[in-house]
Order: sequence, then C-alpha cells, then structure tokens
Amino acid sequence: SLISMWKPQRPSLSAVPSSSTPVPQTPLPSPPPTAAAQQLDELLADLCHMQSKLVAVGQGDRVPAEPKPEPLLDNMLGSLTRDLQELGITAAPTGICTACRKPIAGKVLTALGKTWHPEHFTCACCGQELGGQPFFERSGRAYCEEDYHQAFSPHCAYCASPIREKVLTALDKTWHPEHFFCAHCGKVFGDDGFHERNGKPYCRQDFLALFAPKCQGCERPVTDSYLSALQGVWHAECFVCAECLSGFAGGSFFELEGRPYCELHFHERQGSICHGCGHPVTGRCITAMGRKYHPEHFICSYCLGQLQKGTVREHGDKMYCQACHDKLFL
Repeated sequence: SLISMWKPQRPSLSAVPSSSTPVPQTPLPSPPPTAAAQQLDELLADLCHMQSKLVAVGQGDRVPAEPKPEPLLDNMLGSLTRDLQELGITAAPTGICTACRKPIAGKVLTALGKTWHPEHFTCACCGQELGGQPFFERSGRAYCEEDYHQAFSPHCAYCASPIREKVLTALDKTWHPEHFFCAHCGKVFGDDGFHERNGKPYCRQDFLALFAPKCQGCERPVTDSYLSALQGVWHAECFVCAECLSGFAGGSFFELEGRPYCELHFHERQGSICHGCGHPVTGRCITAMGRKYHPEHFICSYCLGQLQKGTVREHGDKMYCQACHDKLFL
C-alpha cells in the first residue's frame, strides 16, 4: 500500500509592533512526529553523519571532497526518496524552508506565516537562532528582543538606553518616566509641572531661584506684577522709603545711593532740613552755624524778628539779633 508521511503544522504567530510596547512572539515547533516521520529523521541523521565523514576524509588527504557537501546531501536525499518509492513509501516534505529554499523533511518550525528549518530561523541582526524563544517582527523580518529594542524602540534622552515599557514625551524627546526630573535638584516633577530653560527641565522652585529676576527690595524672585525703577524690578509692596518704609502716595520718590526715599528722609540724609521748621529746604536757603534755614525761619530766638546774616549773635544753641543778645547777656 502507498503510505504518505506528513506533519501537521501549527498556524504561525504574527506580531505587529505597536508604537508603545511590542509583543514578542514564540515560533511554533512542529508536533510530535509520527513513527514513519521519525524513521525518516533517523535516516537523514545517518546521511548527515556519513556526509561529515566524507568531508573529513577529503580534508585529511588534502584532496577536495567530491561532490561538494550540499550537492552530496541532495543526491543522497534523492537516492533515499527513490529507495523509499521502490518500497512503496512516498515521503512528502513538510514544507520548503524560507531561508535556504530546500524541502524540510525533518523537524519544521513555523513562524511569520512561513516554514523554516529550525537552525535557519535566526535574528536578522545578530544571527542568533530564535527557535523556542520570543522574537519580534518588523517588516517581515525576525529579531531577538535585545536587537529589536536597540534598533526600533525609542531611546531615553537621559540614559540613552531603549525604552521597553512606558515612554514619556517632553521637550521633543523621549524619556523613561523615572528619568524625567529637575535638572538642578533631581526631584521628579509633581502637580506644578516643569519649566524649561536651554532644553533642560526644572521644577518651579529651582527655576525661579535660578532664572527669575530678583526684587531689589527683598531679593526674592519676582513672579507676578512688579514695578520697574532704579534699574531693577520690585514687588509693589517692597518699593517703599528705605528709611520710614512708607509708600510713595504721589508716585514720586527721591533716589540716594540706589535706594528710594521719601522727600523728608532724602533731605534729612542730605542735610537739607530747615532747622527752624523741620521741613525740607527746596528753594532759597540760608546756612548758619552749619545748619540750613528757610529765609523766613531764620529769626531771633527772643523777639522772633528776621535775622540778617551780618547781625547774628550766637549764644548756646540759639541765635539772636544784636539788640536782644545785648539785652539778655550783657
């Protein structure tokens, strides 16, 4: 009777890599062989062993083995097939190997919707055999896990290694979530988010401390509304008289050594306060005894008459006219 030997093949697994995490596949091994197929595998193993001996003998005699290994094996397979046919046995190949294009008479591996000799299903990058282990598919080619991620997964902008699971996108780059942190303090960002400077991310606190303009009054960062004066910026509540800390109601101030002053304390520091009334001298001024006076406040301490500089008499800390001085002290 005519016996046909065949092996059922399991359907292939096809992986379509996603933009996030590709799913590895495992090539499907062939099912347990039938008794007839097992006998054929043993015959093929004997043939391969015989072929190795022939090649070794040829190399030991320094004479090229004839024919070459592949044609020799093909011829032996052809002879085996004819011998089996004469015995009434038809050996049907289980498929054609996608790599070498030769019939598969022994173990068969099914992957990517195709059939392979197990030793011919290898990584397209490093050549490692992929039978029995997960693999990834890209454009119809198979890759081991390491080579696939190195070639096609996004890389972290901090550590430069492939991102195999969750990916975070920021600043036009990709990051491991745990590697996207403040460039100054190293803390992972919270609800406040981050601020960017020169392509680097910073937390709000460090960004303001490093790059925000500082108030001329309190030297803290200015983040909201501000005043610009004296070649700097100020919080509105910080722009006050440096002496009495009062605001400038009229909007005008006086500057002395880079600090703002109200009119009174500016003139006080300048020494231009009238000794008679205690107010600033802004117009005509009379100087006597190292003090300044409004002309109308330059008067005799006794009769309150207006003094003339040439007739002033001093006694103690006060000034008198000639007549009152003579009357009181002579």
